[in-house]
Amino acid sequence: MIGISRRGLLKSGAAAGVLAATGLPVFAQAKRGGRLRVALSGANTSDSWDGRTHSDIFMQAAAQGAVFDSLTEVAADGSLVGELATDWEASPDAKVWTFNLRQGVTFHNGKSFGADDVIESLQLHVAEGSKSAAQPLVGAITEMKKVTEHQVQFTLENGNADFPYLMSDYHLLIYPAGQIEEAIATGIGTGLYSVESFEPGVRFVGKRVDSHYKDGNFGWFDELEFIAVNDATARMNALMTGQVDTINRIDFKTEALLKANPMLRIQELTGNQHFTFPMLTDVAPFDNVNVRKALKYGVNRQEMVDKILQGHGRIGNDTPIGPANQYFAGDMEQLSYDPDKAKFHLKEAGLDSLDIDLSASSAAFAGAIDAAQLYQASAKTCGININVVQEPADGYWSNVWLKKPFSAAYWSGRATEDWMFSNAFEAGVPWNDSQWGAEDSERFQSLLIEARAELDSAKRREMYTEMQMILRDEGGVIIPMFANWVQALNNKVATPEVVGNLWQMDNARMAERWWMA
Repeated sequence: MIGISRRGLLKSGAAAGVLAATGLPVFAQAKRGGRLRVALSGANTSDSWDGRTHSDIFMQAAAQGAVFDSLTEVAADGSLVGELATDWEASPDAKVWTFNLRQGVTFHNGKSFGADDVIESLQLHVAEGSKSAAQPLVGAITEMKKVTEHQVQFTLENGNADFPYLMSDYHLLIYPAGQIEEAIATGIGTGLYSVESFEPGVRFVGKRVDSHYKDGNFGWFDELEFIAVNDATARMNALMTGQVDTINRIDFKTEALLKANPMLRIQELTGNQHFTFPMLTDVAPFDNVNVRKALKYGVNRQEMVDKILQGHGRIGNDTPIGPANQYFAGDMEQLSYDPDKAKFHLKEAGLDSLDIDLSASSAAFAGAIDAAQLYQASAKTCGININVVQEPADGYWSNVWLKKPFSAAYWSGRATEDWMFSNAFEAGVPWNDSQWGAEDSERFQSLLIEARAELDSAKRREMYTEMQMILRDEGGVIIPMFANWVQALNNKVATPEVVGNLWQMDNARMAERWWMA
């Protein structure tokens, strides 16, 4: 397999021409057979096969990780490989990208895959009224052209050296053209597993497809069973009692019990997952930059890493760019807990004290309520009175996040800086959970556009460093900690030596990459 690393993609860049990603790895030890049973968090009764709505691990793993495919895929080692695309090529200014599509692929209903499927599927995200999180990614395309049955060409509004990476976004599922409504209703994709049954927020069962283009390389289980278990303690119990073979997001409080069981093992990976407290910067009092600064100095980050993550992570600096990113500004001065500075900024905002609500739920991240209460205690010394509102787990992402002025949340991080910033901080995008815009920092928004098209890596680093500094000093998202991915497996489940760290559970592709030992 010829993999394109993030560094290599940017270095050789668009000007280099063809970026090949043909071929697939072969796992010599892997063998077919068995049923993989997984207990996963992040499920909701409103879940569906509509990729535009996916926001957490359950549907990400069931959809992109099993039933559907995308144009490209981030491999376990972080390189970019082709999935439904075999290779791609760009113009020297990175504005025009041509993708060659895999031939001989069929959907689960027998329809042949081709260029029309790609174009219609991507157009869903920019359709009138679409609230897709991938809208800014597809919205940057000014023209989608079918060159042949197995070649498509995209013209971008501005050059983007990361464009092939963006096509691996888990919202960008490929559906059969002319049958998209039916495909969303029943789950018709080109993935390794077809839908046997699906009960939203409860359970998904998949069956291995015969004669698939990934045969011999991926897709070792005969059947899948994903069970929705949003409670961390219940997931741990399900694994320890043998009801499931693997779980995501272990409960650190009971980690010792897992370690004591010789039939189980823990898998820990350092990635870019970060736990956050976004505030809506267009709502008072969070529209005042000094209030935001006071809140930044009012959180004891190290205490959260020690008590919430139990050491499974590192402190954050209010920027979403993490240690696994190429342009991570690791030498940037670290914000620290400072009650005096917090009180100073409250006075600059014309306040002697501050009373605010903070919504939290276990759905946001394991230990989110405890983290909010730690924040409450540390902020009190600063003259900030935080009322922790414990929200129900079911419906948290649809009823609280993006709606309540101050809440707990988490992000998996993204493979590239532009991808992360475009998803969470570009003005007007659906998942901008602080409503950060030009009125907050015109400089940030202009740098976002400039850096995206810049092919010189040194210049890109300067731009992304400045953007991280702006968010640290003025941004509307408090990012106190980066959390390792910590998941657990029964020893009867085998995994490759290298496991993906972009998303949890091997980039949410454990169904196609793991096998029964």
